[in-house]
Amino acid sequence: MITVKGINQAAIRLKGVADRTALQYNRQLSEEFLCNVYLKREDLQVVRSYKLRGAYNKIATLSVEARSRGLVCASAGNHAQGVAYSCQKLGIRGIIFMPATTPSQKIIQVETFGKGNVTIQLTGDTYDDAYNAALAYSNVHDATFVHPFDDDQVIEGQGTVGQEIFEDAGFEIDYLLLPVGGGGLAAGVSVYFKELSPNTKLIGVEPAGAASMQAAFDKGSVVELDQVDKFVDGAAVKRVGERTFRICKESLTRMIAVPEGKVCTTILNLYNLQAIVVEPAGALSIAALQEMRESIKGKNVVCIVSGGNNDFTRMEEIRERSLLYEGLKHYFIVRFPQRAGALKEFLTEILGPQDDIVHFEYIKKNNREKGPALIGIELKDPGDLNLLQLRLKKLEFNHEYLNQQDDLLQFLL
Repeated sequence: MITVKGINQAAIRLKGVADRTALQYNRQLSEEFLCNVYLKREDLQVVRSYKLRGAYNKIATLSVEARSRGLVCASAGNHAQGVAYSCQKLGIRGIIFMPATTPSQKIIQVETFGKGNVTIQLTGDTYDDAYNAALAYSNVHDATFVHPFDDDQVIEGQGTVGQEIFEDAGFEIDYLLLPVGGGGLAAGVSVYFKELSPNTKLIGVEPAGAASMQAAFDKGSVVELDQVDKFVDGAAVKRVGERTFRICKESLTRMIAVPEGKVCTTILNLYNLQAIVVEPAGALSIAALQEMRESIKGKNVVCIVSGGNNDFTRMEEIRERSLLYEGLKHYFIVRFPQRAGALKEFLTEILGPQDDIVHFEYIKKNNREKGPALIGIELKDPGDLNLLQLRLKKLEFNHEYLNQQDDLLQFLL
């Protein structure tokens, strides 16, 4: 059973291991949303995410016998780094199963934090593949499995984030926004706040493409999603924990699902305007402020920035998803009349003065009448789309709009 006492004891264990991260007033967000916004900066944690707290608290409470059997875990990144760092600190051997698709940057980080105490096993294409492989290894070798979220000691370790927020605030917190993947952070923090700050509204935030906690709320029990959008990799789980579901169902005021494109816009704004580097899951709570704009006016709001392990090789995809979400980038298949001057006519008569072609693939067919082109156009104002489509129709350039056809658009992202 997760308790405030257990969270306080976890905080004692974590002294000298996990940093007490800052609770910072954010002027730009406060002015934008007409309230007082504070960021809990777990992106500045030792392993650049809160996951160290739960992993270390779990491992530190294991018996000598359990430690001697070795540890095993599954992770796509942050939990792996927390376990690796804990193994290094405590001198324990561990094996970490990660999807074969894990970016090399995250693999290098795990190796760096483990300092020879951990072995990485790449397997499968998804977290679920790695999870099943880790469980199988644990059963065969009798190794101690360290769950990423659905474990009492892990949850209490994550709950120390809430303890620090409560102690450092010095003011009444009206809203606390919690990113939700498997639910470990939300469960631990909500236990602490429900007892010590019961008037604070606790808001869970998850990616729209992996809204597994909301699905569980709707059914009244844990469910497994058929598929998830893996973009917000730190929070994209098909199935939340049994323990975390029970706590969150009782404690959270509501859940908000944020579109992945909105997450991307938030990442770019934080980087460009404030030099804050966050991973997709770390941007969730801030991205939800727009949804809550009216209810948070004049209130004290805390957003947990859960992690900053962003691989910058993904920045082009992040920008692309942001532009699509904001209505500034649009893809068409245009069937050009194959006559002299058709392309020039498209450039001068159909494109607006501020429209920019950012993608162009043209194949001339054997017949002499029509040829298709795949064209990506970036606009300065989303309202210009209607005018562009009207000009295409007026000048009889047959076209197909692709932005709302996910099965085709996915090949361009």
